[in-house]
Amino acid sequence: MTTIYQLEAELLNGIEKKFSDYEGKVLLIVNTASKCGFTPQFAGLEKLYKQYKDQGLEVLGFPCNQFGGQDPAPNSEIGLFCQKNYGVSFPMFAKVDVKGPEAHPIFRFLTREVKGVLGTHNIKWNFTKFLVGRDGKVLSRYAPTTKPETLMSDIESALKK
Repeated sequence: MTTIYQLEAELLNGIEKKFSDYEGKVLLIVNTASKCGFTPQFAGLEKLYKQYKDQGLEVLGFPCNQFGGQDPAPNSEIGLFCQKNYGVSFPMFAKVDVKGPEAHPIFRFLTREVKGVLGTHNIKWNFTKFLVGRDGKVLSRYAPTTKPETLMSDIESALKK
């Protein structure tokens, strides 16, 4: 597999979404959690989405409960929480595993393409971010501590390509 466009994932509402629908766009893919110390990053992610969506950015959130059980709610509640508390309007997907044998194919692809700290493939915590270029190839990986607003120059650069 050479690009992310060959994959699909289930949205919070249960509809399967083909990533080929995002072809030609810049993607910021984030594993999220509703009860994490980094949860306030939803506000920054939404701000990026609103600022750059008309230029071709899509922010895609994937809830995950693998780190400290920080997203235990059902998909329907996760969507309501994100919208009510952070005004999230970017696409949110159904809860997935992002590491281990049951990791969703999207995250197997992302972690295979760009290694994390110390050259590892595993995602270490919630709010790990991946920037994917218009060609479907992974450009960068960012730690959970990386605040969304610090990604602006990388996003702008990717949008220009």
